[in-house]
Amino acid sequence: MHIFSIGLNHTSASIDLRERLSFTEEQIRASLSRLACGHLSSNVAEMVILSTCNRTEVYAVSNQTDFSELETFLSEARGVTRDEFAPHLHHHKDMDVARHLFNVAAGLDSLVVGEPQILGQVTRALESARGQNTAGPILNRLFQSALHAGKRARTETGISRNPASVSSLAASLAERIVHPIAEAQIVILGAGEMAELAVEALRKRGANRILVVNRTLERAHAIADRWDAQITTFENLETALVSADILISSTGAPHTILSAEMVRQAMQARTHRPLFLIDIAVPRDIDPDAANIPHVKLYDMDSLNAQLEDSLASRMNEVPQVKIILEEELAEFESYFKSLGMLPIIADIRQHAETIRATELEKTLRRMPDLTEHERERIEALTQSLVKKLLDQPTRRLRNESACPHAPEYATVARTLFGLQNDGLCGFSGEACSISIAAD
Repeated sequence: MHIFSIGLNHTSASIDLRERLSFTEEQIRASLSRLACGHLSSNVAEMVILSTCNRTEVYAVSNQTDFSELETFLSEARGVTRDEFAPHLHHHKDMDVARHLFNVAAGLDSLVVGEPQILGQVTRALESARGQNTAGPILNRLFQSALHAGKRARTETGISRNPASVSSLAASLAERIVHPIAEAQIVILGAGEMAELAVEALRKRGANRILVVNRTLERAHAIADRWDAQITTFENLETALVSADILISSTGAPHTILSAEMVRQAMQARTHRPLFLIDIAVPRDIDPDAANIPHVKLYDMDSLNAQLEDSLASRMNEVPQVKIILEEELAEFESYFKSLGMLPIIADIRQHAETIRATELEKTLRRMPDLTEHERERIEALTQSLVKKLLDQPTRRLRNESACPHAPEYATVARTLFGLQNDGLCGFSGEACSISIAAD
């Protein structure tokens, strides 16, 4: 078995392709449930899907030797042909998967280096997989280790200081394009985490007139109460659009919320007053054609990339220290990872010993027909205890030595000493020395 991951992000794919391959939480559950119910190939033992505004990644444990199965899964799950996305994919295997995910969790692979939201997104990805019973012992350990590494990076370095999330970038852009921001009418479309972060960042920059537009008022009330904002529902979106100087959109809708025609009609009532639209949703909330309307300026996730330089300078100075922390955490995970190669050997040794114990016990008890049931149970317990104690030290040593350079030699010696067949279950032959887990 091996760990695999495939995916794409803001560095390898356009926003058009990213939004076509993105998953909603419901779509993640549905896709994972197909694996849990046996509708996917039996080669895949575990799976986690991580989908954010900037990335879609699939992590899996499989006995395959290539990535074709995961690419097929992604294609079928999102209805996009492999030819369209394959040139944009990154591929990782075994410890390279761990290194990549640790970088993701620490914020080193984010559009905004060190952004804090990714930790919560990695956590939710793991929880979704657990909910569908597709995160087994290996991916559980991998994701928990990555989360621990990400938390250390943020508490022990300044990688997340001077917040520069996508939401704060949108707020910073709003501050630059409309002066003074205290007098600007700002409309926030959506009431999720990104929207609330945008409201918080706007308030800190002096914005006073904020209107939150959401499908329902319950979530919008939570933001309004905390940040003293006004609220309304989607039914009043057109009216809000007419009065807005800036609209920042961040809903979780799987389709466009604001059409070019809606924007065009609103502009007819604005007497050529400019309108700035900032779309930080993936899939996009705002029809890209709105950018062609006179006096309308539209920014999306890709165009925000050009605004990053100033925000990242201080954080980039922290990257070397973060990498030291990640190397420490990776070394610990690698030790666990390599130990998996010994598990089949240990299991075989125990099974071999149990077979001998049971056979010899049966012979002995046949020669002692007058024993009571209680006496038979005591003899059986004695034999079990003897076997356990005899195997404790050698199996413990095998586990401890699994991460050392001579692990393959230890594996061979162990099989020879205990008279076990070298049936290929040992994970120490060639590149497959990583992750055989039949006995975990």
